[in-house]
Amino acid sequence: MKTMDLSEYGLQVADVRRNIHPAHLIEDAIRFESGSRLCDSGALVAYSGSKTGRSPRDKRIVRHGESEKEVWWGSVNLALDPQTFMVNRERAIDYLNTRTPLYVVDGFAGWDPKSRLKIRVVCSRPYHALFMHIMLIRPTPQELESYGKPDFVIFNAGSFPANRHTSGMTSKTSIGMNLETNEVVILGTEYAGEMKKAVFTLMNYLLPKRGILSMHCSATTDRERGQSSIMFGLSGTGKTTLSADPKRLLIGDDEHGWSEDGIFNIEGGCYAKAVNLTVEAEPDIFHALRFGSVLENVVVDENDRHVDFSDTHITENTRGAYPIEFIANSKIPCVAGHPTDVIFLACDAFGVLPPVSKLTPAQAMYHFISGYTAKIPGTEDGVMEPQAAFSPCYGGPFLVWHPGKYAELLAEKLSKHRTNVWLVNTGWTGGPYGIGSRMRLKLTRAIVDAIHAGELRSGPTKRDPIFGFEVVTACPGVPPEVLLPRQTWQSGAEYDATATKLAELFKKNFKAYEAGVSDEVRQAGPA
Repeated sequence: MKTMDLSEYGLQVADVRRNIHPAHLIEDAIRFESGSRLCDSGALVAYSGSKTGRSPRDKRIVRHGESEKEVWWGSVNLALDPQTFMVNRERAIDYLNTRTPLYVVDGFAGWDPKSRLKIRVVCSRPYHALFMHIMLIRPTPQELESYGKPDFVIFNAGSFPANRHTSGMTSKTSIGMNLETNEVVILGTEYAGEMKKAVFTLMNYLLPKRGILSMHCSATTDRERGQSSIMFGLSGTGKTTLSADPKRLLIGDDEHGWSEDGIFNIEGGCYAKAVNLTVEAEPDIFHALRFGSVLENVVVDENDRHVDFSDTHITENTRGAYPIEFIANSKIPCVAGHPTDVIFLACDAFGVLPPVSKLTPAQAMYHFISGYTAKIPGTEDGVMEPQAAFSPCYGGPFLVWHPGKYAELLAEKLSKHRTNVWLVNTGWTGGPYGIGSRMRLKLTRAIVDAIHAGELRSGPTKRDPIFGFEVVTACPGVPPEVLLPRQTWQSGAEYDATATKLAELFKKNFKAYEAGVSDEVRQAGPA
């Protein structure tokens, strides 16, 4: 076992295990953690306790110094005073000093050597260490020897609660980020995804300062020509499914940067939803969940250790984390040239957005800032009919700057590299949810294939009178009548009324961002 001295952080634990092999972490998880075990595929099954998802209302950024003038303060970025952060930090250090062994994971964020960061994770649960070993980019033995001082440190004491009586605390959970001391302190949540998203939040702050666009998206590249494309989409839009394309190489499924040299994955692994996972629908992901991977909060049969991916009585947010090289068609290193195409995915439950539309640069900024999809009944408590859902830049909870800054960077890169932008509806056609039907995956794949092949760039289009974008009217493998949504409805008047309703929701949502964008972008939305 490798050990190290952590006294510089106030930690005096004798047994500190740094970057130990996944097999050792799995053995420790089974030995020390209640409920952790291997399933029949060989993946480690672990449980995150009472918290089975992120706690966005408990995430705070320390408000002081240079960053105070740069952070987009509000409902996403809640302020924490420096003194409270230090109180929580000491509470975390005190707790970690009672645990043995401790685990340290040193890795990188960002496959581009010019912009990558050195991230150190200090934690007490081997499951957390294995998770971050997967999600960070794993250093070679030579890189680990010369690793030196990390750029950022995460202290995960999530098994120990925050003190609710501490100033600024609203619960027993706290995720505090200090952009001046380069530290994150986690208390009161054992959900591993908090560490992953803390790293992404940090990159969302630092990369734009260097002129690099940080993006919550998937990315693929052409096998033969090496031309890349990126795909944005909120949960349920099909981003992961569509990026698992056997005809292309996978750069990454979730977090990327776009620099002067091209695009790069921020992570070394993937964190996929596992609910209702089947080998038929998602063969690449299914087979990636093997020894060396983590399955989180899934239900396992005690007799044959088989996972029931349809059982959601623990949580609907079951997840699987696996190294990206476990995907057979992944591209290592995870870098590619500038994208020829950017695709925005929307699962439109109102059934009025076209299957595919081409956007101007200003429209691209508008829809990027909007980040639209829709919730359908059953996805959340109280959702009884389709509801519009907006998340700026398709990653609102993780933005640090005003969305306009990310949109400006996107526009600059689209213009410089002559990248095409498309809005693709993976939602309903022929009517809204409950009346129409979900767009067939086969048709959406045909659209994405045509985009990648360049077959839609100069094809026929028709301007949408309500939303203003150019609707593609001919696509190989897609019936022409499907491409014009009004023609799929039984009543044109009902379509017009529903489309107008959605357009008003777009305009209402965008008012929150108008002050940070140009007149051209403000006018690029629905009429």
